[in-house]
Amino acid sequence: MSAKDKFHESVKKGLKKEEWVITNDPLILEFGEEDEVRIDLGAERLLAAQKKDEKIAVEIKSFLSDSALSDFHLALGQFLNYRLVLNEKDKERILYLAVPTYAYESFFQRDLPKAVIKQYQLKLIVYDPVEEVIVKWIN
Repeated sequence: MSAKDKFHESVKKGLKKEEWVITNDPLILEFGEEDEVRIDLGAERLLAAQKKDEKIAVEIKSFLSDSALSDFHLALGQFLNYRLVLNEKDKERILYLAVPTYAYESFFQRDLPKAVIKQYQLKLIVYDPVEEVIVKWIN
């Protein structure tokens, strides 16, 4: 079993505050006969106006190592693999990369991360690990 990110519970609490129901912790999807991925969280909420469920998958990253760029490379690889598996196994679920406010306000404002986000159409959840709230959704 893979280790949970340091801020796993903070993101989980933040989503619950926004009325998301955590359905999977982790969301496990098999791909082929030999591979499975473990996305940190699966969540749903009812959109009353549309009378249908909105489903997301969330990969949580802390960006606490000495190199934010290395953390980003790892997160991007996971994100792209997870998105491919979701497209095959759970198409209605939207994948988000959850990043802490300090990483978003510094590293994610640099040219390379901004270009990668645009090129690969990454969806982000920016969270405050201390207050345990979702600060911003970036689609």
